[in-house]
Amino acid sequence: ASLLYPYGLDQRDHKNPKLDDGTSKQLPITVPFLFYGKEHRTLYVNNNGVISFGVRVHQYTPEPFPLADGRPFVAPYWGDVNNVLGGDIFYRETTDPTLLERITKNINQYFPKIPFTATWAFVATWDHVAYYGSTSNKGNTFQAVLTTDTRISFIILNYWDIQWTTGAASDGDPETGLGGTAAHAGFNSGDETHFYNIPGSETEAVINITKTSNVNVPGRWVFQVDDFKVVPTEVPKDANSNNCWL
Repeated sequence: ASLLYPYGLDQRDHKNPKLDDGTSKQLPITVPFLFYGKEHRTLYVNNNGVISFGVRVHQYTPEPFPLADGRPFVAPYWGDVNNVLGGDIFYRETTDPTLLERITKNINQYFPKIPFTATWAFVATWDHVAYYGSTSNKGNTFQAVLTTDTRISFIILNYWDIQWTTGAASDGDPETGLGGTAAHAGFNSGDETHFYNIPGSETEAVINITKTSNVNVPGRWVFQVDDFKVVPTEVPKDANSNNCWL
């Protein structure tokens, strides 16, 4: 079974424009999403692997968190995506009971001590997206899911197929999509206190993110984000090694 939750036009997803460093329009959401003590009622889906609150993110070379400028956002895979060269970015807000039941089951499995029933979700999927300057057919497929019961909020990051780490403008190799300043994954609350950098970010090891996890499901990272929680993490050694639990 796919790690990814259903997505695409048959799920009535919207698609971002084909535009290098582009973003969605500002998207109102019907349920406030609580992200480290602050309620957000709008968001942006940015082509370069970021979901942001209150501000678009056109930046294509990532930086480690916390960011000095305080932009609150989630970075499933912040890198120099160019969907003009290949791939699509899909998104939708949903209260579909079948999907919410699946999300609830997953959260209850990973966080058994937290009573949670999902009542809302926002699903954004980067489907086989290319990198800036690419001379290859490589594409990355990953997904971010925001979900809440109006009181507790979670973010699920799914990594299905990661073939490149870096665009050419971030000193990556146009043929391989590797090298330079590699992609970054994690989240930044905007207060310079609550943030998380997924191990391997901005190193060659980030290509192995399909094998790492903090919930013992390779390729899936899950965080409670209404309030800061620390969970065990699996750390990739390097791009060519097997990962182990610490």
